[in-house]
Amino acid sequence: MGTMRAVAAFDGLPVDDPASLVDVELEVPEPRPADLLVEVRAVSVNPVDVKRRVRGGPSSTPRVLGFDAAGTVVATGERVTGFAVGDEVYYAGDVTRQGSNAEYQAVDHRIVGHKPSSLSFAEAAALPLTGLTAWESLFDRLGLGHRSDGTLLVLGAAGGVGSVLVQLARLRTAVRVIGTASRPQSAQWATRLGAHAVVDHRDLVPRALEAAPDGVEWLFSPFSTGRIEEFARIVKPFGHIVAIDDGAPDLTPLKPRSIAWHWEFMFTRAAERTPDMAEQGRILEAIARHVEAGELMTTVSTVLDDFSAAGLRHAHALVESGRTIGKVVIARP
Repeated sequence: MGTMRAVAAFDGLPVDDPASLVDVELEVPEPRPADLLVEVRAVSVNPVDVKRRVRGGPSSTPRVLGFDAAGTVVATGERVTGFAVGDEVYYAGDVTRQGSNAEYQAVDHRIVGHKPSSLSFAEAAALPLTGLTAWESLFDRLGLGHRSDGTLLVLGAAGGVGSVLVQLARLRTAVRVIGTASRPQSAQWATRLGAHAVVDHRDLVPRALEAAPDGVEWLFSPFSTGRIEEFARIVKPFGHIVAIDDGAPDLTPLKPRSIAWHWEFMFTRAAERTPDMAEQGRILEAIARHVEAGELMTTVSTVLDDFSAAGLRHAHALVESGRTIGKVVIARP
């Protein structure tokens, strides 16, 4: 099918090393029977992209990173339904396959949604991974619904996932949403997205209990290491915590209050080929409907018009700093 330009990693190098991400030319992927072949127009960089770059060992085979993408369908496999050549789509990809940092990507149609027509490719590329993670955290892991009430504490409410999770919680539940932030800009962002209150996570327990004196029923955590004892003091008995970070924290402090712990990993459905794998496509379609109705806003904060190794290194550096608000996107001119 010819060749394409892509950006690849060959070793787990620091982002300031020009060899950490390099421009390469690869064969255009051949779509599998259930695949779409997508011409990628924009991607976003997530913390998982940084982790995969850093943790990758030496390899003679190029590793194309990238998950979030928005683009146009240019070919379909024979088992594809619901999509046609020319459709504009968005998706978060599959951890077991080559990524989106390329001109073309093959992706299973069951984890793809039609791009909201009101958004640019760059705006749409900011939403899939964080949108799916937020949706699954709230509704699949925590079991929240339209009739749910109580209090939800969202750590990192101005981050990529937190920015969508706050909006979805306000949109599809009746819970009170408390976000955390450590800078005025982050607090303003979380408030703009709908948080009822914002507290400083550098002084988490007293600030959270000022906002919710009786504690909270639910807590979302993107950074849990060293915080389990704090969580045990904030979450009510029989409450629930959902976490998306890595590591194996000691959960013993949660036992006296019978607090449930849930892991959320957005890639599980695609990586494990679960029977409900197509649920991710349906979630993306639902998110698109909320966007089209003006009920959900994109969380892009920075767009770089440099779809190259240099541009992606810049984006990785921004995300790696830990100080980004919303999402960093790289668009193809």
